[in-house]
Amino acid sequence: MRIASLRAALVIAALSLAGCGAGRVVTHPSAGTGPSAGTGRPATSSPQAHPQVIEPAAGQQAAAVTPADPVGDVHAHAPSLVQVRSELRLELVAARVTNAAYIDPLQYVDVWERTDQGVDAVLPVGSPILAPCIVKVLAIIPNWYAGQPLVYFELLNGRYAGQVQYVAEQITSIAPAGTILQQGQPIARFAKSGTAIEYGWSTLSGVTLARATTGYEEGQVTPAGRLMRNWLNALGANAGPS
Repeated sequence: MRIASLRAALVIAALSLAGCGAGRVVTHPSAGTGPSAGTGRPATSSPQAHPQVIEPAAGQQAAAVTPADPVGDVHAHAPSLVQVRSELRLELVAARVTNAAYIDPLQYVDVWERTDQGVDAVLPVGSPILAPCIVKVLAIIPNWYAGQPLVYFELLNGRYAGQVQYVAEQITSIAPAGTILQQGQPIARFAKSGTAIEYGWSTLSGVTLARATTGYEEGQVTPAGRLMRNWLNALGANAGPS
């Protein structure tokens, strides 16, 4: 299913207001490593999450990030959209839709947070964000928000083959652009400090699907974010209502 189909799905999703979870600094004690590569199943030494769902009141705003917060160089500038778009298209694969199944990429979540452009969550430090299927890492923006990175990756099989997803903010150990990962291998890991993570749908234009379809204002729950939460729940994430 292509971007047009995703946009059609967004049309039927209701719009409502809620806070954006990207502003709060999160710090965790060290935790174990993630699942075995390629399996998507937790290893015995992996952190065992006890997910909770937090749905803030509509319009609630997150705390502002200041330069003193340990989240990276807040004065750094992200690459231009022209550069990002070029990087994405250079790495894109002509992937065909298949019957392959996806796995939950966020198996170690401690706390599910709000829906905005994507879905926000907190994990134990070092926990992996898993490839939901075979994926190709397309591009990395090192300072997408408050000096924190974003990584784009393409799904290479399954119903959404050819679609682009992203994970951003409190991540480290990101697989390099051009890397092809097998299902269950780590795309990135949850960093020691930052503003939690955001996982969502993207486009080849270098902007999130939320901004490309309905736009996004700080404090909005977007149809694209709801679509992602529903997708995660369909994979057994127990991420709470959208």
